Amino acid sequence: MRFAVLGTGEVGRTLAAALARRGHDVHIGSRSRDNTDAAAWAETNGVAQGSFADAAAFGEIVIVAVSGMHATAVLGAAGRPRLAGKVVIDVTNPLDFSRGFPPRVVIPEEGSLGAHLQAMFPEARLVKTLNTTNNAVMADPASVPGEHCLFLSGDDPEAKAVVTEVLSVLGWRAEQLIDLGGIATARGPEQMLVLWCDLTVALPGRRFNFGVAHD
Repeated sequence: MRFAVLGTGEVGRTLAAALARRGHDVHIGSRSRDNTDAAAWAETNGVAQGSFADAAAFGEIVIVAVSGMHATAVLGAAGRPRLAGKVVIDVTNPLDFSRGFPPRVVIPEEGSLGAHLQAMFPEARLVKTLNTTNNAVMADPASVPGEHCLFLSGDDPEAKAVVTEVLSVLGWRAEQLIDLGGIATARGPEQMLVLWCDLTVALPGRRFNFGVAHD
């Protein structure tokens, strides 16, 4: 599979490197092709590097791995024609750090950032997932002991099937995935970030994730 990873921060780099290590072609994107730090990292890790538009043109599957407050602008820079018909995996959270930590969860008019992005870019087949754990666990779920899970929200069942395959590449088992339904259900996982931020303070340096016990 060919992946575009929009974002060269810690989340983007972790996911890009994990996919490249597993033999997939990855193009990581940032605001400018002339990002020397991103270019050096990309060369070291065996991935291509360029602008958001370059990456989106390359990828069959697009992963949005930027600050949630900038996600709309980043997809706009990637370009609507380059997103049309493609599966877009949204791992972002609408966290406002302008007043420091803990951040404020911003709730768009649509009820969640995932729903907002889908409304803004209807040509994309958007699936919200991976946003309820940190980047290390995203790419290495076995590092957290016990049973824990991921949530998926999206309006396109075929897109969610593709995302399920991508998650399996990263090490997530099918039984760990909970399909919540349409993109409107992204509101719940996004608002879990209030608790997630508190847990990062209560469990400093620890890897953790949420689990759902059921019969």
